[in-house]
Amino acid sequence: MAITGANLGFEQKLWQAADKMRNNMDAAEYKHVVLGLIFLKYISDAFEEVHSELEKDKLSDPEDRDEYKSKNVFWVPPEARWSYLQKNAKQPTIGGLIDDAMDAIERDNSTLKGVLPKNYAYKDKGAF
Repeated sequence: MAITGANLGFEQKLWQAADKMRNNMDAAEYKHVVLGLIFLKYISDAFEEVHSELEKDKLSDPEDRDEYKSKNVFWVPPEARWSYLQKNAKQPTIGGLIDDAMDAIERDNSTLKGVLPKNYAYKDKGAF
């Protein structure tokens, strides 16, 4: 039997994960949390794809920001890369690490200055 999305039940798992993450968070706030994470994952994936290509090219430097700019890809500093965040996902400080990642991305990509959410660290009135 071929495995497809229809018989995997991934929609149910995704919904349960989203519901667990949302907990008692207001829907308007929740959307900003999720959209920020989706954006972070998206730019990290695009960065990693170019990074892999550059590693194969002996004339390229995979840590040179200009390589990414020339390909219209955001530079993602090491502390903001999805792989780094994923390795630290079970740490109690993960919210702060995500906030720091957003700050680092804004710092190194002027077009994103002041637009990324930084509401992932637990605060007294913040839910996440």
